[in-house]
Amino acid sequence: MSEAKRQAAEKAIEYVEDGMVVGVGTGSTVAYFIDALAGIKHRIAGAVSSSMQSSEQLRRHGIELLDLNAAGPLPLYVDGADECDPHKRLIKGGGAALTREKIIAGASEIFVCVIDPAKQVDVLGRFPLPLEVIPMARSLVAREIVSRTGGQPVWREGTVTDNGNWILDVHGLSIIDPMDMESTLNQIPGVVSVGLFARRPADVVIVGGAPATVL
Repeated sequence: MSEAKRQAAEKAIEYVEDGMVVGVGTGSTVAYFIDALAGIKHRIAGAVSSSMQSSEQLRRHGIELLDLNAAGPLPLYVDGADECDPHKRLIKGGGAALTREKIIAGASEIFVCVIDPAKQVDVLGRFPLPLEVIPMARSLVAREIVSRTGGQPVWREGTVTDNGNWILDVHGLSIIDPMDMESTLNQIPGVVSVGLFARRPADVVIVGGAPATVL
């Protein structure tokens, strides 16, 4: 699938305009986008990154990093996803960067999601749904998830987010109403962010292939 990821990422370069500050996500597909972005770095004003991992790759390419507070609203955000449904709603957070990704997506005018064909699903939930949680609330949040959704939360041991928090991955869900599920889980005390991007879905989805498909 690496070739499909590269094809999707390189297609996303077409959405980058001169003088833009570009929001950049996290993950294996985005890594290809950053490499492609390096080829036109002289045309952009800089990038806002969703993770330390992406920030390091951007620095290696000599792309200026900007703080979102200083950059203000962004014209474009490019990121991957773990799952994408036909309405461009997503599950994200496999790389544990979901909170910063959600913040940048919310600050962006256009959210372009780059995926390989395996990430397309009819109903979200086959991929375990990540939640970023305050460490002291892990057990409370897990109990509430079981009570409210019937899903089975599993602590992603050994993973600490860039914000210093932990990840719970919720297995066994079939998310028929992603917006309602996102709202329900956001109300649990101790939840920092939910890896459902339903209230702020992607505007454009690019599926890697020869040629890449734009949805």
